[in-house]
Amino acid sequence: MMNPMRILLTNDDGIYAPGLAALERELHALGDVVVVAPATEQSGVAHSITYLTPLNVKEIFRGGEDGDRRWGWAVTGSPADCVKIGIQQFCPGEPDLVVSGINNGLNAGINVLYSGTVAAAVEGAFFGVTSFAVSLEFEEHAQFDRAARLARRIIEQVLSQKGPEPQLYNLNIPTAALDGSPQVCVAPMNVTRYDDSYEKRRDPWGRPYYWLKGGPPAPAADHPTDLSALAGGQVSLTPLDYNLTRQAVLADMQRWRFFEPDASNP
Repeated sequence: MMNPMRILLTNDDGIYAPGLAALERELHALGDVVVVAPATEQSGVAHSITYLTPLNVKEIFRGGEDGDRRWGWAVTGSPADCVKIGIQQFCPGEPDLVVSGINNGLNAGINVLYSGTVAAAVEGAFFGVTSFAVSLEFEEHAQFDRAARLARRIIEQVLSQKGPEPQLYNLNIPTAALDGSPQVCVAPMNVTRYDDSYEKRRDPWGRPYYWLKGGPPAPAADHPTDLSALAGGQVSLTPLDYNLTRQAVLADMQRWRFFEPDASNP
């Protein structure tokens, strides 16, 4: 009999976020789940880690059928911290799968580079573990249970078809995909700069402050990406890589010459 899959679950919305709870319930169908998540919301922290101050970790319990059960560990750090310390301290053996989410808000396009949700999955990939970032289109009363069921089914299908090598995936679910028969679109991330700007305001004392506003660019119709898939009501699934080296340019640069040897001027 095969041992159950070991799954590390985290997020960036915090350990009490409803999206995390919904995904935890669904992932039990795939294996044993260990929850290690930030004690407070960490949206937009990207891949920051804590090293100048200690990490405090608190064991969290919640009501279950047999009374209080261990829910997980709350970490006073970033999502990447949670995965790093979760794998090294709180998982009974290296996990077979790392899942980050469900985030309340999409993490597509260049938001991938800012996202704490995606960064947690990237950290899992650093350890050589297949990892998923899972995000749902923002709604005040988001349907996390439906999204979690859909995410779990897609994760199952990916695991049944992928090769043996670990892989990092970014999964985004639009609200429109939660009804009917959702379609999954495998697409690259859109790298167009967002149309962001800052609105200048004044506080009650007349002091200026600035508030970032704006949103994703309109997806190009002739170039399918994660943003165009989501705009069409499809689930977007993107394989990611954390190696930022531009290989073609690297090969060209390695032929460049910078300094001529000069024995008289060491």
